[in-house]
Amino acid sequence: MEPDAWGNRTTVIEFILLGLTENIRLQPILLVVFLFAYLVTVGGNLSILAAILVEPKLHTPMYFFLGNLSLLDVGCITVTVPPRLACLLAHQCTVPYAACISQLFFFHLLAGVDCHLLTAMAYDHYLAFCQPLTYSTRMSREVQGALVGICCTISFINALIHTVAISVLDFCGPNVVNHFYCDLPPLFQLSCSSIHLNGQLLFVGATFMGVFPLILISMSFAHVTAAVLRIRSAEGRKKAFSTCGSHITVVCIFYGTGIFSYMCLGSVSASDKDKGVGILNTILSPMLNPVIYSLRNPDVQGALKRVLMGKRPPE
Repeated sequence: MEPDAWGNRTTVIEFILLGLTENIRLQPILLVVFLFAYLVTVGGNLSILAAILVEPKLHTPMYFFLGNLSLLDVGCITVTVPPRLACLLAHQCTVPYAACISQLFFFHLLAGVDCHLLTAMAYDHYLAFCQPLTYSTRMSREVQGALVGICCTISFINALIHTVAISVLDFCGPNVVNHFYCDLPPLFQLSCSSIHLNGQLLFVGATFMGVFPLILISMSFAHVTAAVLRIRSAEGRKKAFSTCGSHITVVCIFYGTGIFSYMCLGSVSASDKDKGVGILNTILSPMLNPVIYSLRNPDVQGALKRVLMGKRPPE
């Protein structure tokens, strides 16, 4: 810390991240676990992306969005886990103020795009099942690109607003963050100025980034379910529900942890629970997505096998 311009109080110039535990004996175990999770997540998502790129059968809107989701998952875990690995190797975690704010911005940017991309994927399912005759025109490449652009723009604005709002807060000590990465709720607890406006912005942001998209996703899948139930073939219904089931699982994991983190702001004592939710949101969800989307999908499984074995896709 250093004295501010008035000289009567100190200003935080760096934060100390406590991580998951202060037990030194557990640090090597955490290092191995975090490294394993990172390698599996990056490897799994890049494999999915490679399979989509090389397999002509997967050059469809649904897999275009899935490829973007894989990129986002790699980005999200890269923002949080490598800095944590560096801290575990150094046996300390001192983060400069600017680096902490930057991590917060990029995490909310990528996670926000994730939110709206899941909504775009639900819209794609709706068009495919409920408007099949006009699907190719309503989900053209231009529309796909526009939807991804809208997702990025909305998320950028949201992340920028929160970053600017927290950067004008005063942090005059203590500077110990009870988390393993810089995020809004734990930083709010350290501010020595009013966070009333920040709390309101967080609530509004969570509504636009979480609640509204979740409502749209629910409406889309309600229509999809009604359309699937009208399919006479039992095999057709099973295949349709299998296609949608992967997406619904990912949505439940992602939105469930996100809403718990940002819509249910608790006291300082709740921070330890927030760490567990943070692991689900930043590590477990990106790591499970490739498994969830490929588990019941023979096309993805076949493409992955060809990518891993170096075989060309069939003509």
